[in-house]
Amino acid sequence: RSIHGPEDFIQTNIVGTFRLLEAVRAYWATLEGSAREAFRFLHVSTDEVYGSLDPGAPAFSERHRYAPNSPYSASKAGSDHLVRAYHHTYGLQVSTSNCSNNYGPYQFPEKLIPLMITNALADEPLLVYGDGRQVRDWIHVRDHCAALACVWEHGEAGGVYNVGGVGGERENLFIVTTILAHLGKPESLIRHVKDRPAHDRRYAIDTSKAEQYFAWRPTESFASSFPSVVRELAANYTSGTIPRPAGG
Repeated sequence: RSIHGPEDFIQTNIVGTFRLLEAVRAYWATLEGSAREAFRFLHVSTDEVYGSLDPGAPAFSERHRYAPNSPYSASKAGSDHLVRAYHHTYGLQVSTSNCSNNYGPYQFPEKLIPLMITNALADEPLLVYGDGRQVRDWIHVRDHCAALACVWEHGEAGGVYNVGGVGGERENLFIVTTILAHLGKPESLIRHVKDRPAHDRRYAIDTSKAEQYFAWRPTESFASSFPSVVRELAANYTSGTIPRPAGG
């Protein structure tokens, strides 16, 4: 959506983050003593700000240079820089996390996994960009939430922490074919379409810093948890627990 309408993402991720930072800075200025020291602004970002990795290249660490390739990732990178600047300029107590792709049983059906499930259940075409060999690093939403709690409670002021899953690097085409297999649907539903502009080839996350700083480890192996997530998502969409988006 950021490719067709980038302004919404500029307003949300850059201007919106600025508005939040200004409101928080004004509030933080009223705090004293331990309350002021304990305060944290937790900024949740994405691995997309680092750009694209070549096959076999080391995973993104917190020292990886920013190289956003789409309006969305550029807007997120801009928000990251604003948060960092407010820490260094005003001393605002901020912590930032950069996470990989999330998956879980209540995900809204516009992301890859839930979208493919809803389309497969309806026997509609599953549109795959390009050759489908783009690699993403997947983290279960429970592991992500646990990491966020650690960053919020124990992260250093000005600290940045990468958050990823256990053995979660998978090609998009593998995700799609696995979903079809679990739902008993044919691979003939797959339709390869023209690749989207600025489609990064590979993401991977190095979580060693977060694991060293906190008593946190991702526990949900993608290989073992993905089948149950597919079943739960399918059940939630079938029952109407999670409605399909209008026109989708």
